[in-house]
Amino acid sequence: MTPELITLFMFATMMVLLFTGQRVFGVIGFVGAAAALWLWGKGSAELPFNAAFQVLNWYPLITVPFFVFMGFMLSESGIAGNLYRMFHVWFGPVRGGLALGTIGLMVVISAMNGLSVAGMAIGATVALPELMKRGYDKIMVTGVIQAGSSLGILIPPSVVLVLYAMIARQSVLELWLAGILPGLLMAVIFSVYVYIRCRLQPELGPALPKEERDAIPMSEKLKTLRAGILPLAIFGTMMGLFMTGVTSLIESSAVGAVLATIAAGLTGRLNRKIWEVCTKQTLLISAMFLWIILAALCFSSVYDGLGAVKAIEGLLLNTFDLDPWTILILMLASFIVMGMFLDDTAMLVIVAPLYIPLVIQLGFNPIWFGVLYVVTCQIAYITPPFGYNLFLMRAMAPPEISIGDIYRSIWPFFLLMVITLVILMIFPDIVMWLPNLYAGR
Repeated sequence: MTPELITLFMFATMMVLLFTGQRVFGVIGFVGAAAALWLWGKGSAELPFNAAFQVLNWYPLITVPFFVFMGFMLSESGIAGNLYRMFHVWFGPVRGGLALGTIGLMVVISAMNGLSVAGMAIGATVALPELMKRGYDKIMVTGVIQAGSSLGILIPPSVVLVLYAMIARQSVLELWLAGILPGLLMAVIFSVYVYIRCRLQPELGPALPKEERDAIPMSEKLKTLRAGILPLAIFGTMMGLFMTGVTSLIESSAVGAVLATIAAGLTGRLNRKIWEVCTKQTLLISAMFLWIILAALCFSSVYDGLGAVKAIEGLLLNTFDLDPWTILILMLASFIVMGMFLDDTAMLVIVAPLYIPLVIQLGFNPIWFGVLYVVTCQIAYITPPFGYNLFLMRAMAPPEISIGDIYRSIWPFFLLMVITLVILMIFPDIVMWLPNLYAGR
């Protein structure tokens, strides 16, 4: 059987099994082991499982539970909620100011957690009801929260970029540095859109009434500012120690987790219930990532052993005579399509054995491609009919937000994300400037 047919068989089998509702790691690992047994006979099924032991030497993977724990501790203890109060007080006088503050909140939550779920939870349960009570257009602010929460997988410490680094054998730090400017660029583009739209249509985002602004004394404003700065100080301390070489990546993640716990204790909000929630969620998410990586290694070891990657490269470059940029665009488009049905980790482990070697063969930088991959995941998260964030919002939003409102809310932000993706493709230095500066290139 030719490598092309084997590729078609393995990926088609995987997609069919995924649609049956089986767990992602089980499907990927099973297809890898079954293909090895089918192609090479008895005893070959041990090949993918032997390769899976590589994960025991990937020490940066230890950062995942620490970062996840830090984000949940700050969120569940209410410290992250203080951020919204800070933005509420200081941005309220501006038209659309609370929506702009919500985008700022999403950026900071992203920098604390590395996942989109925490930002969505705080945005939907804390920010959205307050915005609607203040007379903001429910469709616009629903889109703000969905789009803003997606920044969690781009801005460091992005857990998804850690997973990409493990699979693509790239530097975690360089990938984090590569995600900073694109993440801030996207947040700025969102903010400019909200500001201009609220200037043109003031009824969409009214400013806080003057009497309400005057009722907040300066001492209260400064108090909210101090409370909001606490999580920023935790993140700054953690990253500062890492960037200056005082601590390693793993040690910095542990510092962040410890500081978040101490902060929760000092504010008097750390109790048994919060501790249980944080530890259980950390265990759940960390175990999920570990199993997915193990399954991905099982699958890729078999796929690489077949020489299928080289065959597919030859098919695309020689038989079909496609230029590198066309192939790259097709890859990104496939992420958007798959993202309507799968989450970011599932997409990555499914296509990584094929895409990452092909990207390198085409002459593209794998760190730059990693950021493009994350941005396309963000787009897929809010793309109907099955975008991941759409269903999270439906589960967390107040009853007055219908599924139709959720679908209508995301289209402006979908276009803004596509514009951001195009900008990053045309100007790759936006992605690579900080990694190159750090590496002295």
